[in-house]
Amino acid sequence: MVHPLIGEAMKKAAVGWLAVGDLPATAVWLAWIDDAAYVVHGGAEQPVPGLSDVPEVTVSVRGEHGGRIVSWRASVSPVGPGSPTWDEVAPQLATKRLNASDPVGAPARWAVDATISRLTPSGDPIPAGEPGPEAAPPRPTTATTPTPVPRTLHRRR
Repeated sequence: MVHPLIGEAMKKAAVGWLAVGDLPATAVWLAWIDDAAYVVHGGAEQPVPGLSDVPEVTVSVRGEHGGRIVSWRASVSPVGPGSPTWDEVAPQLATKRLNASDPVGAPARWAVDATISRLTPSGDPIPAGEPGPEAAPPRPTTATTPTPVPRTLHRRR
């Protein structure tokens, strides 16, 4: 039985953050189908480093206000092409894929060069006091702004 908060938040979520092992959280598109989140990754789809190699991840989703609603731990299991679960879930994922170039042919393409992973909630949500995976400090970067941004109080003419 899935915790009601996880179920309600995931019904509305199209994007979530996955914390895989010690890696920084990655934003991914996902779909909530039959009390589990499904993620298509690898190949030409979204990269999620390490997802195929770990038994558990942490999933976080945000609400309409932009803040985190819930974080939860999930067990990861691959969905193999040609399995009954694949045949049921892949077409649904293809229709929910935003900006898909070929939603009809996507399941066949995914069977060749991508992986579908099922993320099943394992337990209750992570308590609100604990930081979620998206609460990590910014990653180091060499990017800088070459010049200061001009300050304007009113409209420019």
